[in-house]
Amino acid sequence: AHLRPPRNWINDPNGLAFHDGHYHVCFQYNPYGSEHAHMHWGHFRSPDLLTWEELPLALTPTPGGEDADGCFSGNAVSDGDRMVAFYSAFRTDRWAQPVTTAESRDNGVTWTPRGSLLIPEPPEGATMYRDPYVWREGGGWRMLVGSAFADGRAAALLYESADLEQWEYKGPFLDGAPQPVAPGADTGLGWECPQYLHADGRGALLLSVWDPELGPRRTVVYPGREHDGRFLAGAPALLDHGPDFYAPALLPAPDGRWLLWGWSWEARDPQWVREAGWAGLLTLPREVTLAEDGSVRQRPAAELLALRGERTVTAAGVTAGTAVLGTVGASFDLTARLEPAGGLRLVTSADGAEYLDIRIDPGAGELVVDRDHASLDARAQGGTYRVPCPEASVELRLVVDRSVAELYLPSGRTLTLRFYPTGDAPWRMEARAGDGGGLGYTVSAWNLRPHTVRSLADAGAGLTDAGLVGP
Repeated sequence: AHLRPPRNWINDPNGLAFHDGHYHVCFQYNPYGSEHAHMHWGHFRSPDLLTWEELPLALTPTPGGEDADGCFSGNAVSDGDRMVAFYSAFRTDRWAQPVTTAESRDNGVTWTPRGSLLIPEPPEGATMYRDPYVWREGGGWRMLVGSAFADGRAAALLYESADLEQWEYKGPFLDGAPQPVAPGADTGLGWECPQYLHADGRGALLLSVWDPELGPRRTVVYPGREHDGRFLAGAPALLDHGPDFYAPALLPAPDGRWLLWGWSWEARDPQWVREAGWAGLLTLPREVTLAEDGSVRQRPAAELLALRGERTVTAAGVTAGTAVLGTVGASFDLTARLEPAGGLRLVTSADGAEYLDIRIDPGAGELVVDRDHASLDARAQGGTYRVPCPEASVELRLVVDRSVAELYLPSGRTLTLRFYPTGDAPWRMEARAGDGGGLGYTVSAWNLRPHTVRSLADAGAGLTDAGLVGP
């Protein structure tokens, strides 16, 4: 259910486009190891979000060229019979990552880099410059570039073009000094990977918060609307409430939906990553909508219901203690209704010492995900994470794929985290009452089928069941 190559490092989803009847999903990829280095663009495509084909590498650094040290993040557009990728040209001898392009005329199988910079110079005062996002609007094209200024403002810079070649700088689309977005979190000094969701005169800017000292931090969304080439933003909010979600990218689907993939990084010791031989994965494809109140809502793409296989849990009742609901495999899709206090425990070791907890905090009006006991291996990170959930009766959907958990609420809020069970599946699902009260529950769970991946990248490779995400 989660896209990643069989081995090595991946990060940001890039180059998302619908072209020639296929969803194209590229991503930052190191073909040589499980660390962040040697950035290429890996490439998958699918006609239906269920059956995927691994294509040859889309972008490769050119020795001595403008992207000699990495083809960093950007996006792609479908323009007639060609696809055009816009990306950040990385060289270690300059601080900026200027915009360059590559073109494919065989539906993404091979790409030709332009070899020169599309936009050579960042605007005056910029201290960070990367990650173009291009979209068609009216009879022309527009571009946002992630940036920061020396005076402490983060910015998304706007450009416009009639032909994808000549670009005019219009100034900051949105900029601002850091402001609070959640307890202990702000909107940051720099913005990466700007993405613009817009429909019917309303919009939302999705931004990845970069700290010059700490690196990537979190994702935020500003609701608002455009006026005279500027984005008039409302109050920012977290786009995902978990610790392991970054660099989300949008794909406008031909049926009018907006789809989104994010990067979920590792939450384990680097030595363990090296032993495993891979790092990072892409989230499930999500449908993203703008609610009437301006908030952004996310849910799993409807197509993913087809991955549900055997229904392994069907349970309803009330417990004042602990009720064992049944067992699930290492990859499953669960829906639950819980009230008024308590939660679910996914027990992943035979002795019950290893478990992931999801519980209601009615006093705070939050749902809490606790991974402090989710791995008996001390090299896994712990922590407790919260998502607003003020409803008296809590509904949720939880998709677990071995080492990744994605939690979705009816409000459209999400929480994504990684955890690393050492116990072999099947795992036990429990309903557990809260302090001083009973828990009413209705729970269903389905084991997930692996999606199918066909590889063009490996000569002679045939159809294989994907690796759903490994340990």
